[in-house]
Amino acid sequence: MTGSILFEAIVFLAGAVVAVPIAKRFGLSAVLGYLIAGILIGPYVLGFVGEEGDDILHFAEFGVVMMLFLIGLEIEPKNFWRMRKAIIGMGGAQVALTMAAAYGGFMLLGYEWRVALTIAMAIALSSTAITLQSIKENGLWNTTYGASSFAILLFQDIIVIFMIGALPLLSTGPVAVDDGHGGGEGLLSGFPTWVQTIAIPVSVAIVVVAGRYLIVPMLRRVATARVRELLTASALLIVLSISFLMEQVGLSPALGAFLGGVVLANSEFKHELESTLEPFKDLLLGLFFMAVGASINFIVIQDNPLMISGLLLGTVFLKAVVLYVVGLLFNMKTDQRILLTVGLAQIGEFAFVLLSFAFGLHIIDKEVMDMMLVVTALTMTVTPILSIVTDRLILPRVGTLQEEKHAVDHIAKTHKVILAGFGHFGSSVGRFLRASGIEATILDNDSNRVDLLRKMGFEVYYGDATRLALLESAGIADAKLFISALDEPDAVSELVELLQHKYPQVKLMVRAKDRYHAYDLINMGVEHIYRESLDTSVRMAADALHELGHRKYTAYRQAQKFIKSDDEAIRRLAKEKRNSEEYIFLAREEISLQEKILEEDIKRGLIEDDHHWDSEQMKILAKESLPKDSRQSQSSS
Repeated sequence: MTGSILFEAIVFLAGAVVAVPIAKRFGLSAVLGYLIAGILIGPYVLGFVGEEGDDILHFAEFGVVMMLFLIGLEIEPKNFWRMRKAIIGMGGAQVALTMAAAYGGFMLLGYEWRVALTIAMAIALSSTAITLQSIKENGLWNTTYGASSFAILLFQDIIVIFMIGALPLLSTGPVAVDDGHGGGEGLLSGFPTWVQTIAIPVSVAIVVVAGRYLIVPMLRRVATARVRELLTASALLIVLSISFLMEQVGLSPALGAFLGGVVLANSEFKHELESTLEPFKDLLLGLFFMAVGASINFIVIQDNPLMISGLLLGTVFLKAVVLYVVGLLFNMKTDQRILLTVGLAQIGEFAFVLLSFAFGLHIIDKEVMDMMLVVTALTMTVTPILSIVTDRLILPRVGTLQEEKHAVDHIAKTHKVILAGFGHFGSSVGRFLRASGIEATILDNDSNRVDLLRKMGFEVYYGDATRLALLESAGIADAKLFISALDEPDAVSELVELLQHKYPQVKLMVRAKDRYHAYDLINMGVEHIYRESLDTSVRMAADALHELGHRKYTAYRQAQKFIKSDDEAIRRLAKEKRNSEEYIFLAREEISLQEKILEEDIKRGLIEDDHHWDSEQMKILAKESLPKDSRQSQSSS
């Protein structure tokens, strides 16, 4: 049974469901919960997952690819270019210093220089998955540590391409058959070296051009079908295609996915792609962490306890020292330096690829590979524990987290107003707010309208506003005001219920389709309700009064009083069952009361001097329309 894919899937899911909530209950990170779950279900503890679980690890690595794509979506190209100094400077310094120190250390331990250099390459890499997931969990994206970590990790994802390309130069024997770790042949492997070299920039150019002229038009066409699963399929197709293309020309799939995300960062589908892929990314990353835990070979640890312990402690210490020095060189604050030191002190997931490829090239033997794979997995497991110790014991004594002075990018999440629906109703709201200096994140599910409005200069994103993931991508957690201009009552009610449950602190302003829809919203506890035709119809009636000779201000005042009394009336009627005898009776009473109030007010308004809004001709008409006794009264006054 242990060989069944379905059984292994059940085991992995059950392990996550049990272990992660327990870890969170004890104040531990979800990453550590996944790692512990993987250790328990792995072949060396409970044995639910066999040693062939490496296949699951390779599949789960796609979670890292998705994560880099989503991160790319958050970075506009101009801001990515602005980060180039941090990427090359901090990333280059970290990789160079770590490789030099690790190479010297393994040479002193008596390893052959090719083996020492290969291991040094692996040690220089940190875990993108663990570090960025930890940053996200702790809300540290906008700190110096968050920006610096991302820059270093991005450089590592780039440099690993050249590391893998350099490994064949160190080979002392024939290349082994593809072992599934990235050492297999791509489509261009039979071509001359210069062809493969040219193919890399050409592939990057293809991704950039396709993003603008192929992917976005494709998404617009898919969006017109209004079938949600097609957008999900399209999002997966984009990531898979870019990753496959990059893999075939020798580039990192994760790096290619990141580039694809950057290309699409300015598109109207940015938030929809985020919300669509986020569940897949989280699930696959959880699977990746569990697969790493399951891959820890306790037999190797049992056979070489001192060597493994020494390598584990030495590696973490070496990387920590280098990272601390890099933080000093780039003038990071003490608390940010400590976070960087601990956060990136592990060996990364690309080390699995690098070491396995080196084994296939006969650079390292199986004993060295197994030993370093165990050390890699252990450093990943130890890092979350070190982070917890740092957060609770060290950081409180060295200061508070310092916000990054220059934000990595400027996105819609900084807006305090979110406007859902940008049709005729919503566009009037949006244009008025913008003219008043208020920017809003606008969501709409009409792809053609979104495209047009973006050309007109509005920051509009395509997506279904009733989806929680999309709302969170748009920044609902930080918003002060949510304006619903949607015209479908059922969707509006669903949206209101969702926001009241998940984000009760956000103030709601909701468009009601009609009187009956307003009743539903009142009963749901919505305070600010706007019936779509009320103001327009009443304004028309007020203009009709004016054309018939009533003073303009009188008509305006009557309109406002009517709206106010009608709003009060629907709140009193909302609790009654519609079309019941009691409802009809109360409605007639409200109408009668409303007419009486307005009739008394208009008589009072005819006598009062409220003609300042009118032209001279309208003043004469208004005076002639007065009853005789009223004209005499005004003349005497």
